[in-house]
Amino acid sequence: MEWLSQRCTLLPAAQGCPRPGRGTLLLVVTLSLLMYPVLRSLALQLHSAITGSYVSGTHSIAFINCLNEQIAKDIARAIMDKKLAAYVNILPKSLALYFWKGELEESTEILLLVKTRTSKIGELSNYVRSIHPFEIPEIISLPIDQGNPLYLKWIEESVPRD
Repeated sequence: MEWLSQRCTLLPAAQGCPRPGRGTLLLVVTLSLLMYPVLRSLALQLHSAITGSYVSGTHSIAFINCLNEQIAKDIARAIMDKKLAAYVNILPKSLALYFWKGELEESTEILLLVKTRTSKIGELSNYVRSIHPFEIPEIISLPIDQGNPLYLKWIEESVPRD
C-alpha cells in the first residue's frame, strides 16, 4: 500500500486523485476498436475448434473470367499448382456485355469458380492478375456462409494455411 500513497498523495477532498487524461482515454478506445476484429476472429476460431462447427466466411468462392477455354485451363492449373485453391470449376462459354473505355462491348467468356480459404483471396487475386492476359481481369470473391461440413473441411485440408 505504500506505493499507492506515493502515486496518489492525499490532497484536499475537493481535489482527489488525478484522473487519466483525455488522450489516454482516446488511446484506450482506439486500441479497443482496432483490436476488435482480431479478437473476434480468434474467439470464432476457438469456438469452431472446440465445438467442431463451421465459422461462416472461413472459405470463399472466387469468380474469374477468361477469354477462352485454353486460357481458363492454364489459369486454373496454375492456381492449383500453387495450392491456392482446393477446387476450380471451368464453366462453359457465356455471353458478356460490358462497358470498356466508354464503349459497349460483347464477348464470350469462360468462368472459373475457385473454392479456397478466405485468407488466400488476396494472394489468389495478386497471382491471377500477374498471369491473366486481361488488362483488368475480373476477380470477385464471395464468402461461403454455409455448406456441407465434410466438403468445407476438405477445402480446409486441401489449401495450406498462410
